[in-house]
Amino acid sequence: MLTELPVTTIAHAIQLAVAPVFLLTGVASILSVLTNRLGRIIDRSRFLHSTSAAAEVDQSVQVELKSLKQRARLIHMAIGLCTTCLLLICSVVAVMFLGSFVTLNIAVVIATLFVAAMICLIAALLNFICEIYLATAHVRGSP
Repeated sequence: MLTELPVTTIAHAIQLAVAPVFLLTGVASILSVLTNRLGRIIDRSRFLHSTSAAAEVDQSVQVELKSLKQRARLIHMAIGLCTTCLLLICSVVAVMFLGSFVTLNIAVVIATLFVAAMICLIAALLNFICEIYLATAHVRGSP
């Protein structure tokens, strides 16, 4: 049920609803890093496939292609999780704003959406760390 609200109340509701938008900026930055890494993985994989088509494929190329495939899978999962996180944060913003005008208690909905967003972000970052671990494995001397 909608109620009549003064302008200051609406302004305060907007301030509260926009606060999570700063989190959107941070997650969007992470998403940008992830997509750049995926692009580099794809470029390297295409390069290796083109060189392996011209010459006989040796074992080191096969090992690197397998590693690139694992890395791409991890980054793909991280991108999906970050995107889900962004959608959940946007939902938090929308629900918080609507909650200022509706007389329903939506605190549990807001908390659930926010916790789900943070779980997605944590899982995305774990995938990202695993991908970095795989990417630097040859530097450390292990396959």
